[in-house]
Amino acid sequence: MHADWKRKFAFIFSGQIFSILTSSMVQFAIIWHLTETTGSASILMIAALVGFMPQALLGPFIGVWLDRWNRKITMIVADSVIAVSSLALGLYYLAGEPSLWVVYVVLFVRSAASAFHGPSFQAAIPLIAPEDQLTRVAGWHQLVFSASSVLGPALGIAVYSATSLGTLLLLDVVGALIANTMLMLVRIDQPKQEIQEKPSFRREFILGWKTWISDQSIVTITIAMAVFSVVFMPLAMLFPLMTLSHFGRGGYSASLIEAVFGIGMILGSMLLSVLASKWKDSTYISLSLGIIGITCMLSGMIGSRAFWGFAALSFLMGAAAPLFNGPYMAMIQKAYEPEMLGRVLSLITSIGLLSSPIGLALAGPVVDRYGVQVWFFWSGIIVALVGLLMFIRFYRKPQPGEEKQALG
Repeated sequence: MHADWKRKFAFIFSGQIFSILTSSMVQFAIIWHLTETTGSASILMIAALVGFMPQALLGPFIGVWLDRWNRKITMIVADSVIAVSSLALGLYYLAGEPSLWVVYVVLFVRSAASAFHGPSFQAAIPLIAPEDQLTRVAGWHQLVFSASSVLGPALGIAVYSATSLGTLLLLDVVGALIANTMLMLVRIDQPKQEIQEKPSFRREFILGWKTWISDQSIVTITIAMAVFSVVFMPLAMLFPLMTLSHFGRGGYSASLIEAVFGIGMILGSMLLSVLASKWKDSTYISLSLGIIGITCMLSGMIGSRAFWGFAALSFLMGAAAPLFNGPYMAMIQKAYEPEMLGRVLSLITSIGLLSSPIGLALAGPVVDRYGVQVWFFWSGIIVALVGLLMFIRFYRKPQPGEEKQALG
């Protein structure tokens, strides 16, 4: 099943990088266009919620379908739906400014389709790569994602400024076509399904939930991920505010911090790909949380004249992020059978997504009253403590997959 797995991933990732990059370009350009044309925070909030909530709400339920359907075809169909929605909105913009409800509908459709695409892709990886290479593959995926997060906004605003949002949306269609074409060239075997007399959504959903909680190591790290999401995700919005209010700098400096963070993510992903087998996955996770916690805490203590020190801390934060995401995904892929991965991954994804709004709701009043540095400092304390608890919890404990390797 795993013969020529590197060649298969070369095809898959070479196509996915176009799709992920153009999607990142479009996502940033749409938000920038709404900011530029409306100047309304309420409209931006609605757009963010419309583009966010479908993935969070659909996640716990779509896993049942993902485990029933062909994962390769699911990825192709989901990417095609995203492309068609981009095409429709692109034609609207080329013809004239569309109504806001049209933009909201397209953002909703893109988010719903992404809810199927992401877990399908992650659930397909163990069907291609050997188990002892899953952490390395996760590093490759993080590298593609990190590079797109850096290049996407920059290229998106460049194309948007040089042409129009309509042209950029049509470019997203091209990216999806390339990704689907490359995916069609790869064979992905389906996992064997258990024989059932009659399909039952309720029974399969409950089975997915029971499967997830059957591995206490994954449950523990998922809880840690949820806590991390609550305290760290608001920082994505607070980085520009930190640059403006604490350091007294403008938009150029704010974009520089974003770029430095993204470059750190790229280098961290490369490091993970090279050193994937050196330590246990849980060790990388603990290290990541420790570094992120310490750098956040130091950011909350840094003086108003130490902007370049903040830039260095932001780089280290970015470099540490893939050391959590990649190994965590690899642990999940090792812990569960392929025929159950769709349900487990969709549940875990939703837990992370639903944790973020809690942090956003808490961060606003705290920052307004006490200042942005307070959130940086205390979020760093919490993340570092979670990292320490993870290290103690998994010290000398076999991680998912090690027992099977020993028996083999």
